[in-house]
Amino acid sequence: MIPSGAGIFPQDFEFEEEPTQTYQMNADRAVIRGYTDGQEAMKQAIYKILLTERYQYLIYSRDYGIELLDLFGKPVSYVCPELERRISEALLWDSRIQQVTDFEFDFPKKGVVRVSFTTHTVFGEIRAEREVNF
Repeated sequence: MIPSGAGIFPQDFEFEEEPTQTYQMNADRAVIRGYTDGQEAMKQAIYKILLTERYQYLIYSRDYGIELLDLFGKPVSYVCPELERRISEALLWDSRIQQVTDFEFDFPKKGVVRVSFTTHTVFGEIRAEREVNF
């Protein structure tokens, strides 16, 4: 007879989202002071994900961050679509981010691409950008 697990796991449970409260970073001053929540916490999470090179730091999960190092020396025709894919992949790992759209590419100087995009989160839309050397 195979145990049915009756009574071990209640069938009427609900999933609850954890609060997004986190430490507040001020990147311009390089200080961490106080707490932030909601959309400001999401802006901070997006900023951190896009500035963390994936697989480079043992403290982070192998799913956290973005892979950019191997884009150096590649042609722009490869870099732009690859950046779009990699940014989407890196950000969609966070369950609070629903979609990444409206990618725009700008080339302020030779060997640099600035990508801007809209991130649709549970807290609303957030416009973000990242500059990458290639």
